[in-house]
Amino acid sequence: MTDRERQTDRRLERAILELLERRSPSATICPSDAARAVYEGDDDGWRALMEPARRAARRLETAGEVEITQGGRPVSPADARGPIRIRRVR
Repeated sequence: MTDRERQTDRRLERAILELLERRSPSATICPSDAARAVYEGDDDGWRALMEPARRAARRLETAGEVEITQGGRPVSPADARGPIRIRRVR
């Protein structure tokens, strides 16, 4: 992993936590919200950050800082298939 990739990973983790901090305790965000917040262009290049954003969410979930949900229910990151949402740990 390059230095730039590590910096992007840290920025995505911070973006997830900052976005959640600005919302109500029960609110969720999409990984795309973090990808868009970190991406510095004005085109759809943020899409390349979607999988890194999902990985950042998984790291934060492992650290006990967020929950990953599908259909409003917490799911194990290993079991999550398809669209996910991220929320603060309740």
